[in-house]
Formats: sequence, structure tokens, C-alpha cells
Amino acid sequence: MKQTGNISPSNGITPEAYYLLEKEKEKLAQENQNLQNEVLFLKEELAQLKRMIYGSKSERYVKDKADALQGSLFGATEMEEKQDEEATQEINYKRTRAKKDKARPLRAEIPAHLPREEQVIEPEGIDKSAKKIGEEISERLEYKPGKLYVRRIVRPKYVTGCSDEKTNISIAEVPSQIIPKGNVGESLLAHITISKFVDHLPFYRQSKMFAREGLRIPDSTMGGWFSEECKWLSFVHDELKHQVLSGDYLQADETPIPVLSKDKPGSTHKGYFWVYYDPVKRLVLFDYRKSRGRDGPEDILSDFKGYLQTDGYAGYENLKNQSNITRLACMAHARRKFEHAMENDQQRGGHALETIGDLYEIERRAKEEGLSYEQIYDLRQNEAVPILKEFEKWLKDEINQVLPKSAIGKAFAYTLKLWSYLKRYVERGDFQIDNNLIENSIRPVALGRKNYLFCGSHEAAQNAAMIYSFLGTCKINNIEPYRWLKETLEALPECKSSELFRLLPR
Repeated sequence: MKQTGNISPSNGITPEAYYLLEKEKEKLAQENQNLQNEVLFLKEELAQLKRMIYGSKSERYVKDKADALQGSLFGATEMEEKQDEEATQEINYKRTRAKKDKARPLRAEIPAHLPREEQVIEPEGIDKSAKKIGEEISERLEYKPGKLYVRRIVRPKYVTGCSDEKTNISIAEVPSQIIPKGNVGESLLAHITISKFVDHLPFYRQSKMFAREGLRIPDSTMGGWFSEECKWLSFVHDELKHQVLSGDYLQADETPIPVLSKDKPGSTHKGYFWVYYDPVKRLVLFDYRKSRGRDGPEDILSDFKGYLQTDGYAGYENLKNQSNITRLACMAHARRKFEHAMENDQQRGGHALETIGDLYEIERRAKEEGLSYEQIYDLRQNEAVPILKEFEKWLKDEINQVLPKSAIGKAFAYTLKLWSYLKRYVERGDFQIDNNLIENSIRPVALGRKNYLFCGSHEAAQNAAMIYSFLGTCKINNIEPYRWLKETLEALPECKSSELFRLLPR
């Protein structure tokens, strides 16, 4: 059999042929590496698609008590098998197992605060001498659709001084209203607005619902009412913007919104809602911009001084006001990167998720115990800081052991790039570990896009941003949005500019 050895000039091959063979060898090695990287990329892409279709939406990582390796799922370990053998007994008698009664479903109690309408049903053919000894009461939930009604305002006229020299006519003033000389009340305006932006019912659907009640309100009319309503609400929105930007700690995020534009006939323009949230004051501000460029945060944060917590998007970097802004990052985004890399590298991904889970466990404990900001700061310094230091050392040691373009490599690179921002949340007790609160405020926008599909113009998108600012603040503060909006619309015409802060949903 012919033996092969290393290719070298001593084997009788000319230097030129040896050089060409070495080049070919390097080329094949590079192609092999590229193919391996492509396989890893395709596996990662396939795993992400499966996760989107079949995977759990929760990002919380809970380590299994048993061994995390797949083998322990299908086969017992040697110790488990030994324990099973020791626990095995031979039983030579029979017994009859008691039959368990089938559990009956429990009926939920009807809340006591709901109004009751009583219906008494007397038995038929009862004798007049019969005595009542008790009664059986059963309750059923019923529903009456919301009914429209007309508020008829009557203002009597009075005349005084019935003489030829002087005659006075007395009549009460017309109550203030959002739409002067209009025939729509603030309660209906609030209902239409909440139905669209909370219940995600476009104007044309609401128009059909009113038609079933025998009332014709074209969706174009509703759009005109809404525009007039937003002119008044803009004063409250300006006050909200002032309150949000006057703090020293903000969270920021952005989400797309399709917009009809004359510049793109037959298609939609991709605009963006930039969202700013003050976790201390519990206020949310939506700001519409035509693009995802840096000009959005540069404009609205031009006078801001303090801490800004964001994800890794480059649009928040190198702002003109950057010298007055200290950045924080979102730990949930870093955790998401490692969760996506679990199928690529289960050992390293699992260790990262377990460590981040320990950090979140500290935050959960602080929330459950209702700790003050000072107590949260002390808790983080004692427990979170050592975990962060150990995690940072592990990240720096392991990043050179993974492929840069693999899922786990990208997770390492993303986390280390933002590490100085990620660990900064322990510097103050009022800082949050992630941006999840602001992402919860954005979710209604995603639901709205699926229903009303797009905004009719850039002006309509700005009005939508205003309404989402109020509704997001209501949601965070557990305020019923319809009641707040109705009372605000009723109070606005008589409200002084110095008192606008009292109308904010808090």
C-alpha cells in the first residue's frame, strides 16, 4: 500500500507545485470554515423561526433541578437507577383502590358591586292562606348593550323690567364644550376615542355598530371630531411632555407605525413612535417622527440632563446633548441574546441565563418586600455587585473560545459592548434593571396596527402619539381610561394653563 506523507519539496515535488498545493490547501480550509459558519447561521435562523411559531413567549429562565443535559430527559443516571433498584419491592397481595369522587367545577361568585335587578316569580295556583317560609335565590349575569341618549339642554328665558324705558332678558350661559356649536358630547367623544385606541376598533367599524342602533355617524365625521378633540388635548400633552423631560431618569424605545403619505402613493410610509418613560413619576410620552434617525431623540432630549436607559440601538449614541446624558442599557435585551443562543451552545448560554436569573431574583425580592430606593441600593450593592463582577470576568474569559459569527458569539459581543451601561443600574435604587416597563406601553400600538393598519397622515400619526401618551400613563397608574378622558374633556374648556398639570392621569 502506498503511504502518503506531508507535502514538502523533499518528497520530489518542485517548489512551484508545492506552493500551489499549499495555496489550494488554504483555500479549501477557508471554504470549509465558511461552510461551517453558514451551517451555524442557518441553524440559528431555523431555531429563531421555530421559536417564533412554537416557542414560549416568556423570557424568564428557570434552571431544571435535574441535569440539564438531554440524556437525563430520556434515560436515568446511574445513581437514579441504583435508587430505583433499592426501592423495588415484591408485593404478593391485592387490594381494591378506593374510587375517588370526580371533582366538581366551582362556580365563580358574581361580584357584589354589580347592580341587581330583582325579578320575583310567584308560584301559580297558590292558596291565599299560604304562609311564606323562605325563598330560593339564584343569580345570573345579564348584559344590556350601551345605549345612546340625547342630552337635551333647556335654558328658560326671563324678562325683567317690562316697561318702555328698560327691558332685560335673562338666560343661562351655554355649557362649554370641546366642539363649539357641535351636537356631540364629551362622553361620546371619549367613547369613540377609547374604542379605537384601547379596544382597537377603527372608526368605520364603530360606524357600522352605531348603524345597528339606528344612528348614522359616518367614519369621516368621527375623524373630524377626533381632530378637534386633539386640538384641546394638545395643551395637556405639552404639560405631560414638560413633566416627563423635567426628570433626571428616562427610559426610551421606538416602534414603527405605517402612515399614508402623498410622497408614496399606493404604499405606506414607515414612521416611528419614539417612547419616553419616567419610572419615578410614572409618566409615558409618545413622540411621532417620520424616521428612525437620530434627529428624533436629539430634538426632544436637547435640554435633558440625567440618565437615559435604552437598548443597543445606535440612534441614541453621539447625540448633540450627549455630554449631559449618562447611558444605561437593558438587561432583558442581553438575556434575550443568550436565550436565542441556547441551541447553539447550551452550556455557555445556560450559564449566562442562570446568572442573569440570579440578578432578576434580587429584583423580584426587592419588589415583593416593598423596599425603598435606599434599601434597594443597599441590597444591590451587597448581592448584585459581586454577581456582576464574576459575570464580567466569565464573559471576558469565554468570548475568545466561541466563533464570532455564531449565536453565542454575538450574545457575548453584544453584552460586553454594552457592559458598562448594563451594570450601571446598581448605582441608584430607583434605576430599573431593564426596559420592560416601556415595552409594555408599546404593546397597544402593535395591537392597533393589526386592526386599523395605518395612520391616514403624518398629522393623524401625531394625534395618535398624543392619545397613546395618555393611555400608556393611565395603564401604568391603573386608571380607567374612559372615565379619565371624559372628565378631562369636560374640564378642559374652563381649565387655566397653570392648572393643566392637575389633568394628567396619575
